[in-house]
Amino acid sequence: MSSSPDPHPATPPIAGIPSGTPIEIVGKFADEEQETARQQDPAPYIAFEHVSKSFGDVHVLDDVSFSVQPGETLCILGRSGVGKSVSLQQIMGFLKPDSGRIMVAGQDITDFTEDQMETVRKKVTMVFQNGALFDSLSVGENVAFPLRERGQLLEDQIQQVVNGLLDMVGVAGMADLLPSDLSTGMKRSVAIARALSSQPEAILYDEPTTMVDPLMGRLLGNLIQKLKHQLRLTSIVVTHDMRFAERLADHVLFLHQAKAYFFGTMDELKETNDSFLREFLDLDKLILPQG
Repeated sequence: MSSSPDPHPATPPIAGIPSGTPIEIVGKFADEEQETARQQDPAPYIAFEHVSKSFGDVHVLDDVSFSVQPGETLCILGRSGVGKSVSLQQIMGFLKPDSGRIMVAGQDITDFTEDQMETVRKKVTMVFQNGALFDSLSVGENVAFPLRERGQLLEDQIQQVVNGLLDMVGVAGMADLLPSDLSTGMKRSVAIARALSSQPEAILYDEPTTMVDPLMGRLLGNLIQKLKHQLRLTSIVVTHDMRFAERLADHVLFLHQAKAYFFGTMDELKETNDSFLREFLDLDKLILPQG
């Protein structure tokens, strides 16, 4: 398959590595030229086109379409078992759709081989619910793993990157601990640091606030929000937490009965007169206190 030019600019560099090294840790806004290029390129970074997926007789996704523009955050909402996490797994190529097309970074990845998907996974990474950390490696070694695989940095440069990322995600000083020493929320912070070490253009988050206490949930929300604004990363966040989605979402996809029941902005969702969505929103207000 012949390669085509990548229509999406690389993620801005992150501060924290000595100048002149092949990669950097980032903390700056994209410059005006990058922003102008983004505005002139309307092609979505991620798109589902009439995607369907079933497991046996169970239809998980049925003719689902949505898109995410470069630098935007899409929050996927819906009750359990409606295909939210399955959507992320299809973007990563862990699952294949039964029908429809999936576009990522300007490429149709629907029929990509595993080798071709490895190239996509260098641009798009995923933060799993359980963190998916290597149990036998320390926190620092987990974050350093993608850097060592690339082989572009000296060891002292890798350590600078690792320390900078751990500080960025709020777990500075924990490099020598094992994942088993960490709380669920801290494991997710480390997983985000490891995802960032691969310098992705997009990050997929699978229920980042599930099974964490409210304070850690807020801290994780602050972190993802900071990455959204500072690094201009394209993001998809699967969540059941409306407060969380309100803070992050440029657009919202609401899945119901295997369908894309709603796709639009958060303001459009909150103003809807649809009886089912109103029931969901009103119930959410009763369950989740304001704050």
